Amino acid sequence: MSIISGFILPCAHIIYRALLTILFAIVFNTYYLISYFLFLEKKKPNEIAEVEHPVKALGWAARDATGVLSPFEFSRRATRDHDVQLKILYCGICHSDLHSIKNDSGFSPYPQVPGHEMVGIVTEVGSKVEKFKVGDKVGVGCMVGSCRKCDQCVNNLENYCPQSVFTYNSIDSDGTTTYGGYSNIMVADEHFVIRWPEKLPLDSGAPLLCAGTTTYSALKYYGLDKPGLHVGVVGLGGLGHVAVKFLKAFGAKVTVISNSAGKKQDAVETLGADRFLVSRDEEEMKAAAATLDGIIDTVSAVHPIGLLIGLLKLHGKMVVVGLPEKLELPVLPVVAGRKLVGGSLIGGLKEMQEMIDFAAEHNILADVEIIPMDYVNTAMERLERGDAKYRFVIDVGKTVKPE
Repeated sequence: MSIISGFILPCAHIIYRALLTILFAIVFNTYYLISYFLFLEKKKPNEIAEVEHPVKALGWAARDATGVLSPFEFSRRATRDHDVQLKILYCGICHSDLHSIKNDSGFSPYPQVPGHEMVGIVTEVGSKVEKFKVGDKVGVGCMVGSCRKCDQCVNNLENYCPQSVFTYNSIDSDGTTTYGGYSNIMVADEHFVIRWPEKLPLDSGAPLLCAGTTTYSALKYYGLDKPGLHVGVVGLGGLGHVAVKFLKAFGAKVTVISNSAGKKQDAVETLGADRFLVSRDEEEMKAAAATLDGIIDTVSAVHPIGLLIGLLKLHGKMVVVGLPEKLELPVLPVVAGRKLVGGSLIGGLKEMQEMIDFAAEHNILADVEIIPMDYVNTAMERLERGDAKYRFVIDVGKTVKPE
């Protein structure tokens, strides 16, 4: 009896209380989830967006992970004191747009209006705007907000701010979801708007707001922008072809590295690369070992980098900007060659303006295919299978109009 009263009964009491707690948690959470989903069922996304802001807008949005885009009526905020409103004329299609609309990351919100390479004409400015006036040509890239106070922001590195607000799929300062440039109107704080050089074409210049700033910032930060350096560009796509153009303008010798031998003519004859290597040709890669001062890797798919590391000279640098899911890094050649493997995101706003001005001065433009908005789903299919040379740009101004 002493065992029962002293041990078994207390244990049974503890188990009983634990089971009640678990049961209560299950019932409560089930009720909460059912209530939440019933709440969502009663709401239509378009209606939610329409009551949030007063400026009516029209774009194309994906509603789910199929990634199919279709017309979407929503709204933008009224122009605040420091805001610029612009009529979007062109918007580039970035490979990250494709990943986002298909929810490859696992956390894409819907409905989703992609696009972070938009250019257009200022139609309205806030009362305290100093940099722009109505009629100016401007661009908006990957960001529309940051805290403006942290060390990163103070040092013109807003792109690394922990509170960065991206142009789409982000939560803005007012708690609403941001919508991107596959739309006819944009409103943004003037700090995140780029002054557009008069002699830089809007259509073929638009992709520079992502592809341009991504490659330019990486090359500048890692010191691969010096005349006379020999730099490799891995991948000849939307990012890679722009990287080649910047490097040639910097005065570098350029080697393009691709798994497709069919891109050699375009790399050498059209873009002006000095050498072309087929990454799948092991003998060719080994013959070029220790010839490069640096490499910028623009490939977004998982790929081996052992032979790429071998191309670097002593103290060579490899910069990854293509965002593959993972890298299998061979440590020994990195350590033995005192080599560096780093990464880089887009540039801050000051550097983005510097990049656009440099591009205008050196006539650097993306190679683009201009498409109407109703071709966007076909363009995404082509982009997914690698059939883009090298960037699709949507003619928003002529093909996205309220009925």
